[in-house]
Amino acid sequence: MSRIGKQPVLIPSGVTVTIKETNVTIKGPKGELIKDFSPRMKIEVQDDKIVVIREGNEKLDKALHGLTRNLINNMVEGVTKGYVRKMEIVGIGFRAAPNKNKINLTLGFTHPVDFVAPTSIDFKLDPENKNIIIITGIDKQIIGEVAAKIRSYRKPEPYKGKGIRYFGEKIVKKAGKSAGAGAGAAAGGKK
Repeated sequence: MSRIGKQPVLIPSGVTVTIKETNVTIKGPKGELIKDFSPRMKIEVQDDKIVVIREGNEKLDKALHGLTRNLINNMVEGVTKGYVRKMEIVGIGFRAAPNKNKINLTLGFTHPVDFVAPTSIDFKLDPENKNIIIITGIDKQIIGEVAAKIRSYRKPEPYKGKGIRYFGEKIVKKAGKSAGAGAGAAAGGKK
């Protein structure tokens, strides 16, 4: 049995869970999430806990067991606490101007980049450091997709590290071309 899949998900107070066959609806103080799961998993509510039961013993069933339990746990955590993802903008003249679920990015292109996220996502700037974008929402998967899309507009380049990166992400920098011994030989000249 899956070590993760057999752990029940606790339902905190103020959260309501509705299960109709494979459809799970979870409502909480932050909002509502609805997700369909595989019919191979049986999802039940028992004494303020959500339990995921697998009926088969095939490899796919074992994989889905832990996955289903973790997705339900993420839904419960999202509607109670919410999720936060931080992005850091590095580069001279690079900046962001958020407005609820829209963000305007100036990234050194000839035009600004406007990104509109789903309505459940909000953008803010860190009050202490204006180069940090804070993405908040209740769906962990959508926050990850939005962060990846924003990062794709200007990925960090390996020489100076300019671009958009996840907060705390380490960029391995390459050494640039260096002048010195052997520079003439590299250019094709003779010593």
